[in-house]
Amino acid sequence: MSEGDGIQAKIAALEAEMARTQKNKATNYHLGTLKAKIAKLKSELINGPGGKSAGTKNAERGFDVTKSGDTRIGLVGFPSVGKSTLLTALTGTRSEAAAYEFTTLTCIPGTMKYKGARIQVLDLPGIIEGAADGKGRGRQVISTARTCNLILIVLDSGKPVTHKKIIEQELFSFGIRINQEPPDVKFIKKDKGGIGYQETVLQTKGMNAEVARLVCKEYKVSCAEVILREDITVDQFIDVIEGNRAYMPVLYVFNKIDAITIEELDILDQLPNYVPISSQHQWNLEGLMEEIWTRCHMIRIYTKPQGQMPDYDGPVILHSEGSPSIEEFCNRLHKGIMAEFAYAWVWGRSAKHQPQRCGKEHLLCDEDIVQIVKKVAS
Repeated sequence: MSEGDGIQAKIAALEAEMARTQKNKATNYHLGTLKAKIAKLKSELINGPGGKSAGTKNAERGFDVTKSGDTRIGLVGFPSVGKSTLLTALTGTRSEAAAYEFTTLTCIPGTMKYKGARIQVLDLPGIIEGAADGKGRGRQVISTARTCNLILIVLDSGKPVTHKKIIEQELFSFGIRINQEPPDVKFIKKDKGGIGYQETVLQTKGMNAEVARLVCKEYKVSCAEVILREDITVDQFIDVIEGNRAYMPVLYVFNKIDAITIEELDILDQLPNYVPISSQHQWNLEGLMEEIWTRCHMIRIYTKPQGQMPDYDGPVILHSEGSPSIEEFCNRLHKGIMAEFAYAWVWGRSAKHQPQRCGKEHLLCDEDIVQIVKKVAS
């Protein structure tokens, strides 16, 4: 039996013990310890002995695709759900498509242009159940998916939604947390003083000082400061200790809607974070691109050289859930601009009058026009 098979057997035994254990206050500590042991073993299975610091083997680091454009999205899904056809429809890049499964055996990149932004789209090979454990080049696929700004989980509308659950579980096993924010938890290791535990919000999902101590003990952490600022589960606390989770936005793309009825489409319409399309007939691709734009929090800023018209053909694309500042805009252009920055003229929705003279703290809006004025050498 290989080392990987041995770890798998240990995980299976622990999961069986969890299934047998009744869930109540008396068994809460025991379940917390079991969850920590399972998470630690899964981390070893993926990253090798030593956990998160060890890294994966070279063959499992992901596909060697140079990152280009303003943002990157990955197409993830079961074999033969229409990912290659969708890549061709979005970018014009030819990716082999056929009626049989596993047509795509490597990562095929393409570039989609939308609202002046260049968005890199990666057609990843189909994943199967057990991908996070290394089946069917699954680790390479999911490793590459972690480098994306947004994951599109492509599903066949005519096949069961159980595929959705399987893919979610594979991504979860590999440390990707779908459409979640990092828990508001402060965790700092110390040299002495034991485990300091505080909670500013009442914990109703199983966390308390004893569970925190048991989980830390499982990770060989004897001294640390733990402050919980929101109501979290034991699994979320384990994620904080692991420290290598990727919190990523995900869209569920239901392809081949031309093959289902209106009644079935109405049922699918009740699912959150979902976009129905037909890549073969190019139905609703504009709606998909608009949703990608929104989920990636992209805004366009146009530059205006002094005495010239604004450059509307090549906007600077910024990613920000709020409003980015002029300083962020300058750093996106070049790291050295702020050293010579004096002020900026701004036209657009963020300006009180047209133009407005602004400092580096001014917050920009989508489609603002900015002209940078440098310091005059004395």
